[in-house]
Amino acid sequence: MSASLANTTASAAGTTGTSGQRQTSGKAISGLGTDFNTFLTLLTTQLRNQDPSNAMDVNKMTEQLVQFTAVEQQVQTNSNLQQLITLQQGNTMTTASGLLGRVVEVESRQLALQNSQAALRLPAAGAARSAVIQVTDQSGRVVSEARPTLTAGATSTWSWDGRDSNGRQLADGSYGFTIQGRDGNGAMVAISAGVLARPTGVERGADGVTLRFGSLALGYDKLRSVQP
Repeated sequence: MSASLANTTASAAGTTGTSGQRQTSGKAISGLGTDFNTFLTLLTTQLRNQDPSNAMDVNKMTEQLVQFTAVEQQVQTNSNLQQLITLQQGNTMTTASGLLGRVVEVESRQLALQNSQAALRLPAAGAARSAVIQVTDQSGRVVSEARPTLTAGATSTWSWDGRDSNGRQLADGSYGFTIQGRDGNGAMVAISAGVLARPTGVERGADGVTLRFGSLALGYDKLRSVQP
């Protein structure tokens, strides 16, 4: 926006406030796109305050005012979109609250150990016939390893009781994991697994709606399925 138009806006605010036609403090240009009186005030104020020896081109002035209106309309559009997002998040929270206590499958690189239980949904056997699963603690140290066989034609569930390789019971919380497939010859095949857990809470923040699984927090968009 040019300095000329900015000065005009400030002058217009003072003019309308003095005349008593409209209180403009804090929102001198509110409703510019629909308020014809405000539009005329800006126009006449700019004409009144321009340099007579260097008058602004009428087309240029009109172009500035049109741009000014377009900016205001964009601000109003953004405000309306934010209201829609807020409403959508509220609806999502209502839907997500129905998942509390149920087993769901989510996309995550961390396991949620809850009441000494954690689980993964493994893919059906294909090129990969088995899997190598390593569970790690917060420091990245491997605390448990398993080599389950994949089931032909159907997904399967791998469960972890929260015990480390020495049989020691670990505390509930979030644990990292890696999974690799192995074919019939033992060669590595890339596979993925879904995390099975029970939501314990639903939150709404700056990044949207979040599902909590104890100490593990995941975005609602990570939800894959809800188990019966």
